[in-house]
Amino acid sequence: MKTPNLLPYDGYANYIPNFIYESNNTFFEKLLKEVNWKHDEITLYGKKIITKRQVAFEGDIAVAYTYSKQKKLANPWSHVVLELKQKLEKELNTQFNGCLLNLYATGEIGMAWHSDNEPELEKLGIIASLSFGATRSFQLKHKHTQEKIEVALENGSLLIMNMESQQNWVHQLKKETKIKEARINLTFRQFQK
Repeated sequence: MKTPNLLPYDGYANYIPNFIYESNNTFFEKLLKEVNWKHDEITLYGKKIITKRQVAFEGDIAVAYTYSKQKKLANPWSHVVLELKQKLEKELNTQFNGCLLNLYATGEIGMAWHSDNEPELEKLGIIASLSFGATRSFQLKHKHTQEKIEVALENGSLLIMNMESQQNWVHQLKKETKIKEARINLTFRQFQK
């Protein structure tokens, strides 16, 4: 499953549209119902803030990570996330032991520039990001040159990024106020054991 690298240098990011063919939003509906969604609480500039997006963290027993100075422990795999994990592992010939899930109710909810570079992640691992629901604009920006790349993440698409891309690039999900439909994103990760 080789597709062109989206990044011109300092990392690897591949976009595969229609990785999960979904004409009737089956996975989107299952994820809405089966996942234990909660609004996240983060610390920003010393203040506790409840995020507009809803989140979940699923994984193997004892998988944990720290985000915004809070330790998160993985909930057990739900049936639908486990099904998607197994498909990814078979296609990519690799293993994932954790998954962060985000539910964006509308395009008015986004995610600011950041890297997925938590110290608990495998140094040479990959991040596999599945999107369901509304198409949203995803941007990558090089940390030094400020060069930007943009891709529209469609329903059923897969974006793969390696850890070198997380060291050299930041990314964001742009706010798009005209979009009224929801989007669900799953980022399958390889946490250190």
